[in-house]
Amino acid sequence: MLSTRTVASNLPWVEKYRPSKFDELVAHEQVVKTLTRFIENRTLPHLLFYGPPGTGKTTTVLAAARKMYSPAKMASMVLELNASDERGIDVVRNTIVTFAQTKGLQSFASASSEQLPFKLVILDEADAMTRDAQNALRRVIEKYTDNVRFCIICNYLASIIPAIQSRCTRFRFAPLDQQLIVPRLQHIVDSESVKMTPDGQKALLTVSKGDMRTVINTLQSTAMSFDTVSESTVYQCIGQPTPNEMKEVVTCLLNKPSKECMETIKSRLFMNGYALQDVITHLHDIVFTMDIPDEAMTSIICGLGEVEENLASGCSNELQLAAVVAAFFEAKSLCVKEMRNADVEAMEF
Repeated sequence: MLSTRTVASNLPWVEKYRPSKFDELVAHEQVVKTLTRFIENRTLPHLLFYGPPGTGKTTTVLAAARKMYSPAKMASMVLELNASDERGIDVVRNTIVTFAQTKGLQSFASASSEQLPFKLVILDEADAMTRDAQNALRRVIEKYTDNVRFCIICNYLASIIPAIQSRCTRFRFAPLDQQLIVPRLQHIVDSESVKMTPDGQKALLTVSKGDMRTVINTLQSTAMSFDTVSESTVYQCIGQPTPNEMKEVVTCLLNKPSKECMETIKSRLFMNGYALQDVITHLHDIVFTMDIPDEAMTSIICGLGEVEENLASGCSNELQLAAVVAAFFEAKSLCVKEMRNADVEAMEF
């Protein structure tokens, strides 16, 4: 039999360092404070957690479950279903209803018992539930409220029907602030003896966009592939161009002839295996930092949007690369035109 230490060492870091208690959560203090008050007062309502991936929704409800139930009672008092399970109407009618109908031992305990007198059903990734299943779930939530509390977790609130939304207390989980991610990231780096440079840390925070799961997974992948976690190794690991490479591409697009721009992007980006979709994403972020007229910026953004739509429909990368170059050249012509108009107005004045 494997020891606990061996099992823990084989876990992915995202599970190995997943918080198990409210005190270990690094963000959403108001949500934790509210849930703690609900649990202490034994008045937990049905819950609806929504927000981007990797922001702590599942971790928070699991921490709440551990606070409500002892480890020995977790298996009998908590039912967790995620997107890997079948999410049709049959699951609601059979699995969930069967679990909700049976009362736990805590239901017969005295009012002073530390255990709460109701079960908990966690429906993770509820975006995958069909409309029929959600409509069936609406009635189940009402019928078995005395015995069960539901926690519904999704990425987009619009994917949940209004009837279920109105029956739940909603909590929004926003992307994590970088200042909150850094201490946890540094703790993992120290615990795993990983060599990480300051620009590597900045790269991890940049690519994650507030997603703690992405930060940890990217850190582990980079640490396993390279001796040092730096900016270049992070971007190389995730298969995206580095900021310096993108700056060279933008400089070329703004100053070189179109043919040279095409050749530069092909040699610098395509030959390294980067996808045009990722290049467009980085170009979009860079455009907003450029000091150019609004008309020129609008022209580039519209051009990049059309290219992204064409790529999604199956158009060739090389043809759409030409469209990207054309969008920047159109923006340059608009800049020149505005400069000439400004000079004419100055002369007339």
